[in-house]
Amino acid sequence: MGEPVIEVHDLWFTYPSGVTALRGVSMRIHRGELVAIVGENGAGKTTLVKHFIGLLKPERGYVKVFGMDTREVSVATLAMRVGFVFQNPDYQLFAETVWDEVAFALKNFGFSEEEVERRVSGILRRLDLERYRDKSPLSLSGGERKRVALASVLCYDPEVIVFDEPTIGQDYRQKSRIASMLKKFVAEGRTVVVVTHDMEFVAEHVPRTIVMAKGRVIIDASTRDVFANRVLLEAASLYPTQTVEVGLKLGISPPPLTVEELVEALVSRRFAP
Repeated sequence: MGEPVIEVHDLWFTYPSGVTALRGVSMRIHRGELVAIVGENGAGKTTLVKHFIGLLKPERGYVKVFGMDTREVSVATLAMRVGFVFQNPDYQLFAETVWDEVAFALKNFGFSEEEVERRVSGILRRLDLERYRDKSPLSLSGGERKRVALASVLCYDPEVIVFDEPTIGQDYRQKSRIASMLKKFVAEGRTVVVVTHDMEFVAEHVPRTIVMAKGRVIIDASTRDVFANRVLLEAASLYPTQTVEVGLKLGISPPPLTVEELVEALVSRRFAP
């Protein structure tokens, strides 16, 4: 798969409060991967991905992004190649209008007025935000604010995109749009990392899953293999989706991740010779 886009080696991190959030975390994420990081609250997920953009610096071990040691480069340098969408969009929103919010990074990176216009218009259409372009982002609903924060990152086409809980506050239609967008990014060669509690979204759309518990990685495997391992899921206070649960109870192996896979397995079993 070539050199990793993100390389984490024996990463330890302790907050000033004395809480050790990461305990010897190691992983490699390559170009064109779509990866989910899951685990209960306090598992270390958000602490980990904040290291990808240099918002936090390793206590021990290292994080390299495109070969750059994050201890030696600025957040601004990393931000040009790694887009980060926070779980709480209000941490990112500050402009008077949605248009200005989305255009800010483009202007900051030196894009021409024509290119800013093209990119902002395009991403507002894709995320169903056009009608809010002249409104204050803070006047919108939680789900809409989340999409504005997402648009403000996607508009400048970073090579790596980190989403912290992208599906919170989104209905089924918006979740489907987000899933399609993530898959398009991967098809274009970008790398996408999703931190989430939405196990249905992971099962249906993400091929690789990293499970964390108490600051450690306890399994890093294909999503199907992760969902098949109930012991490790329970160790992380996670549970299979209903579709996977039904498949496991019926003895379907490997477990189906989507309703379509479950139906196909049942039909194949029924008409098997």
